[in-house]
Amino acid sequence: MRRHLATYLLVLLVAVGCWAPPARAATLETTDAILDSLQYGAFRYAWDEASPTSGLIKDRSQAGSPCSIAAHGFGISAICIAVDHGWVTRANAAARVLLGLQTLWNAPQGLATNGISGYHGLYFHFLDLNTGLRVWSSELSTIDTALLLAGILDAKQFFTGPAADEVQIRALADQIYQRVDWTFMRTCSPCSCPAIYMGWKPESGFSGFGAWFGYNEAMILYLLAIGSPTHALPGCSWGVWTAGYVWETNYGYTYVRFPPLFGHQYTHCWVDFRTRNDVYMNGKGITYFENSRRATYAQRAYCIANPGNFAGYSANLWGLTASDDPPPGDLYSAHGAPPAQNDNGTLTPTAAISSIAFAPEIVLPVIQNLWDNYKPQLWGPYGFKDAFNLQLNPDWYDADVLGIDQGPITIMIENYRTGRVWERFMRNPEVLSGMAAAGFTGVTGVEPPPVVPASGLLEMSPNPFVSFTAIRYQVAHAVRVRLTVYDLTGRAVARLVDGEQEPGPHDVRLDGAGLASGVYRCRLDIGGAITERMLVRLR
Repeated sequence: MRRHLATYLLVLLVAVGCWAPPARAATLETTDAILDSLQYGAFRYAWDEASPTSGLIKDRSQAGSPCSIAAHGFGISAICIAVDHGWVTRANAAARVLLGLQTLWNAPQGLATNGISGYHGLYFHFLDLNTGLRVWSSELSTIDTALLLAGILDAKQFFTGPAADEVQIRALADQIYQRVDWTFMRTCSPCSCPAIYMGWKPESGFSGFGAWFGYNEAMILYLLAIGSPTHALPGCSWGVWTAGYVWETNYGYTYVRFPPLFGHQYTHCWVDFRTRNDVYMNGKGITYFENSRRATYAQRAYCIANPGNFAGYSANLWGLTASDDPPPGDLYSAHGAPPAQNDNGTLTPTAAISSIAFAPEIVLPVIQNLWDNYKPQLWGPYGFKDAFNLQLNPDWYDADVLGIDQGPITIMIENYRTGRVWERFMRNPEVLSGMAAAGFTGVTGVEPPPVVPASGLLEMSPNPFVSFTAIRYQVAHAVRVRLTVYDLTGRAVARLVDGEQEPGPHDVRLDGAGLASGVYRCRLDIGGAITERMLVRLR
């Protein structure tokens, strides 16, 4: 027995972070296992489709693809999530993230048309995967720079340890963000409340580029520009942005309109809008989080109604957003609804899946349907491919996986499951100052979710255990509680509690029957406050 106990105590050290085992996807087709597989696949994309020379992440899985700076930003957060799931060691993750930041910081910037990565601290949309220099005559992109910065600021809050790589990550995160001169992209100078240009090119300047105006994915852009500690835009620029909002009712849901779902998702990957509201949304009596929930429900209702009579559209098969198109066009197009925008029967898995945090009750059935009925055609080592269209004969299934699909999938699943990305990103003081300057305050007229101090797993006895163990914890007041046990691959092996519980002490029994010998991670979620403890099962 002593020999076995020593072995499992060594394994316990492995589990708490000394070393992470080789990662593998979940194989059981439970909901948790499917979510694990989706998140793991997205991480593998960010990890495997990156240059070992630069650390930069590909735009898409296609051979020869350059880096998309937005895909890189999403991928940074995917790597942080993978550390929490034990799919990569913290040290290896830090080294990979640091390599990418060093490439971005050291690549030259300037007015030249080639041989540079950006100008005024902003970056060109597409960069050579190995050198980090401009390709395809791409534009200096404000929104893609903002999405890159969001991932970088997330990493800053994740890698908070004393190791040299983590210290450098935090320093470079500040330097890269603070170097961006947002005032260069203002639409008017001098003026008190400018909007932000979408892009700029060294060959033609701002010619041909409009301004970010009205609701879409660029909320994160305005918040980071307004919150900049070095080259900030005024807070009143937010009012210029919201002046373009369109508030309307579609299929019984009233919300700020933007037909493709990515516009309702990208900023929410990092910014937690559940308890903060601006003047516009306060006037409407809802939050931006609720706005995205309504937009998600409205798109599902549109697909159920199916005014275009497209094959496959139903309550459990919907999702319109920016994606590849089938031949003969073979273009990338922004699909959306309602109202219908470029709707041609093309569905995109990331559209529904990345709304899981807003409306899990209607998203999970779509995930299950895709898994059960379309996996042979759509699934690959990185998860679901970009898009498919059942209207054609034969059905069309995309061959590519996109970084800007996979990143939101894993981030929003993580926010749904643990809220960790929201929690750490909202520690960035620049984000909070940007929101404050834009007029955000605590929500009014909307009950915020309860803040519950988790007492944690007060006792797990016996541990190690053979036949069963008792898990005891305390709940401060009535709140939703989740108590889940995971194996070292991140697969949920037991869902012990998932529902509302009354205040007071609670005892839950974990039966060892059916559990293999080994180390398990027990996670207690009390109203979003997470406590974890390791368990060892002996035979």
